Amino acid sequence: MEYVVNFTWDDEASVWIAQSDDIPGLVLEGGSLDALIERVRYAAPELIELNDAKKSDLFCFRVERHERIFA
Repeated sequence: MEYVVNFTWDDEASVWIAQSDDIPGLVLEGGSLDALIERVRYAAPELIELNDAKKSDLFCFRVERHERIFA
């Protein structure tokens, strides 16, 4: 099993948001993508265990960011 975690940039709040349909309760935010990935690596296994879900060490991180280049 592979857990998918989506990272999206919230331009209005200037933060990255991590969430996953595969890991109930996983919603985190942070100003740095690298720091947020580390937080997910720490929090995801705990949430998976709390939800009694099947354990897997395979994660897919999907990153998406949209920006306006021209005003």
